[in-house]
Amino acid sequence: METSSGIQASLAGRYASALFDLARDERQIDAVSNSLGLLAQALVDSREFAELVSSPLVDRESAGKAFTAVGQQLSLDPITTNFIGVLARNGRKNQLSNVIRAFRQLAAAHRGETTAEVVTAHALKDDQLAALKQQLRARAGREVAIETRIDPEILGGIVIKMGSQMIDASIRTKLNRLAEAMKG
Repeated sequence: METSSGIQASLAGRYASALFDLARDERQIDAVSNSLGLLAQALVDSREFAELVSSPLVDRESAGKAFTAVGQQLSLDPITTNFIGVLARNGRKNQLSNVIRAFRQLAAAHRGETTAEVVTAHALKDDQLAALKQQLRARAGREVAIETRIDPEILGGIVIKMGSQMIDASIRTKLNRLAEAMKG
C-alpha cells in the first residue's frame, strides 16, 4: 500500500484526499465509502457509464451534468454526488477509478486497516472472500480491507497485492514460468 503521502502525490490522490478530508469533517466517511463502492460497481456493470468516464469527446459541462444525474440515480450521498460533478467539470472524470482506489486506502488507514488488492478470473463467493480476509488478517496482524477486481486474462488462481507484498498464484503466471523453464 502506498503511504498516505504517496497517495497524495498523485492527481487522483489529491482529489481523494480532499474528498476524504471533507467526509471526515462531516462524519460521512462510511456514507462516502458506500457511495464510491456503488460507483465502482457501476463502472463494472454499465458499459455506458464506463464509456462516459473514459471518453474524451464528452465536454466538461455535459460530463458534470451526467455525473450529477448518475449520483441521483444511484442514490449517492450528497458529498459524493457533488464531488463527482466537480471531478467531471474539472476535466478529471477519467480519474474516477483511481480516486475511488485512493479514497479506499485512506479510509482503511483511518480505520487502522491495511488494504489488499485481489484480482481473480471469476468473482469470489462470499465464503471464499471471508476465508481470504481471515487469512490476510492473520498474515498482516490487523484488519484487512479487500478490493476485488475481475480479470479473465489471469485464467484462474489469484493475485494479491498487500502493502509492498505481492502474491501471484495466477494460472497465467504459472504457464509463463513453465514456458520459460521449457525454453531453458
